[in-house]
Amino acid sequence: MKESITYIDRKTGKKKIERVYGQFALEFLYNGNILGHSLAYLSAKLSFLSKLYGWWMSQPWTKKKIQPFIQQYHVNQSEFLDPVDTFRSFNDFFCRKLKPEARPIAESDAIIPTDGRYLVYPDISQSDGFLVKGKQFSLKALLQDGALAAKYEKGSLVMGRLNPSDYHRFHFPIDCRADSARLINGLLYSVNPISLKQNIHRLTENKRVVTQLESEDFGEVLYLEVGATNVGAIHQTYDPSKDQKKGNEKGFFSFGGSTIILLFKNRRMKFSEDLVANSSQYFETLCSMGQPLGSKF
Repeated sequence: MKESITYIDRKTGKKKIERVYGQFALEFLYNGNILGHSLAYLSAKLSFLSKLYGWWMSQPWTKKKIQPFIQQYHVNQSEFLDPVDTFRSFNDFFCRKLKPEARPIAESDAIIPTDGRYLVYPDISQSDGFLVKGKQFSLKALLQDGALAAKYEKGSLVMGRLNPSDYHRFHFPIDCRADSARLINGLLYSVNPISLKQNIHRLTENKRVVTQLESEDFGEVLYLEVGATNVGAIHQTYDPSKDQKKGNEKGFFSFGGSTIILLFKNRRMKFSEDLVANSSQYFETLCSMGQPLGSKF
């Protein structure tokens, strides 16, 4: 029996059922059977499989997959900066840029950094679970730095999950100066709820990149990009020597699903009320890059 994932569409406020890319495979790999668990571990550990798949999806013959994918997942072509017929491969389509007017930047102090499904936690220390009640991960394990983790243990957390059908370029959520990105090598488990509800700690095991942002309004903020199945490559396109405006591009993911995590220190971020309300009921909120995330205290 298929497991349904319910989220709330921010534009309409209505609950929707997610169309899960590769749902049959995800349920086989992550629903607790021994064979599936073993195969999931092997596919997550053997990074060359993701690299091979990434290479395959960058070949010209994968162009034929683009239109069927657009139709199946209702991807809005009118938002694309470049026409579909100019994409040289499926990965070109996956890493597409959008017209600036397709993602207007809100006037709020902080904005949603990338298209995706969002959960917010105003006080990590008071949360009774991430995604699922009673299940949490360790900031120390996530950051691989106990002293750094201690600075955020009573802070606020944002989790944004991207599906393969989403726009996969990620942007700065605030006006800031960004340090150079730090790679933490790891595995490549799926970050779909089907996987994370079984084991939330996969977020702390996957390959990820950590960037520290310095902001006048929010102080020090951590920005993490977490890789996932078939996402061996996390590309940074920003210049660490330059000040960044909210909405500026930071980078992009190659093919697959992936996750963005933001960490704010205690009493620096006041999230938008709808995001808090939905998250308190364990519903992700489907958001577009540039929509309001919250304001400074």
